[in-house]
Amino acid sequence: MLARPAGHRYDWRMPRHAVLPRALAAATMFAAAGAAAPASAQAATRAPAQAPEAIWYIRDDSAGIASFAAHADRITVIAPQTFAIDSAGTIRGRIPPRIAELARAHGVKLMPLVMNPGFDLGILHHIVTDRGVRTASARSFAALCRRERVHGIQLDLENLHVDDRDAFTAFAREVADSVHAAGCQLSAAVVPRTGDDRGTRPYHRWMYDYWRGAYDYRALAEALDFLSYMTYAQHTGGSTPGPVAGWPWMVASLDYVLAEGVPPEKLSLGLAGYSDHWYPQSDGRGGSRTVGEDVGYGPLMAAIRAAGATPRWDATQRAWVAMWESHGVFEHAWIEDARAFAAKLGLVRRHRLRGYSVWLIGLEDPRTWSIVGPVAR
Repeated sequence: MLARPAGHRYDWRMPRHAVLPRALAAATMFAAAGAAAPASAQAATRAPAQAPEAIWYIRDDSAGIASFAAHADRITVIAPQTFAIDSAGTIRGRIPPRIAELARAHGVKLMPLVMNPGFDLGILHHIVTDRGVRTASARSFAALCRRERVHGIQLDLENLHVDDRDAFTAFAREVADSVHAAGCQLSAAVVPRTGDDRGTRPYHRWMYDYWRGAYDYRALAEALDFLSYMTYAQHTGGSTPGPVAGWPWMVASLDYVLAEGVPPEKLSLGLAGYSDHWYPQSDGRGGSRTVGEDVGYGPLMAAIRAAGATPRWDATQRAWVAMWESHGVFEHAWIEDARAFAAKLGLVRRHRLRGYSVWLIGLEDPRTWSIVGPVAR
């Protein structure tokens, strides 16, 4: 649900517990790599048998629906990104019938996302600062809850300016009161940060002011049922190449939000099910730029094989990285596979978090499902 600043989402966007050591080995992308599983992943296998809540985000596409149908027993909550709110506080959209049918057939809870379309800054500012629209929005959320008969709703409202931090918290409180009265839970997907230093470059300051700095995590956790902490999209299509969700950055982001006073039981850790590929692009008029895009594991691995490249495991970032030359220019990929997923899943158990939230079903390494077991219904 996180959408990219330029493009779709800032894709930063538990099953039961994790794996036997041999299952972790099977999940490793390249057996030839021969590296031992990270300590955090090994720790996950020794954790108590408390089942984390497994939230998977989904869109109305064939790959996501097929993966949901195949693995519904390993999903606690399915979260379709299919609703949008306008500047008047009116919510439009629907839950795709096939997703609703699968959820109800398998006892999977439905928690649709409501987003500001295109993560439009102006729409979001108006919704949270205009009292009348704020109240109309709260009523719209409650009506959605009653009409769709869902377990909960998640706010996926992004591109929020830091000056609107308190207004967003007030908005969330009002919506929560309305939604709770209608019998549903309310959560929010929030962009992570590692601190409150705005940085030195214009990019860093822009990221802080419009994406990372605008959420009062503790106040939102007090008002809402939980937060999905989107610890992915560390690097995006608008940044230099780098990990989708590097281990040191994830740890620092998690340490920060816990130090801010968010209870672990109200925190769902964002895990990446997608990978990133950077390559040169031209607009056909003589201009050129680097483009980074979110890609599925299968198509990216096919492209890497076709290029004759060999990914290597980055033990610091706990992810795979590949670089190859194409017509004299290098392309880059950072790959989130089952081994990377297992390493980061260990953070959920280490900190006894509520669970995890994965963007996006249908893009994951299929072997990811071997490291999570069926969830309790």
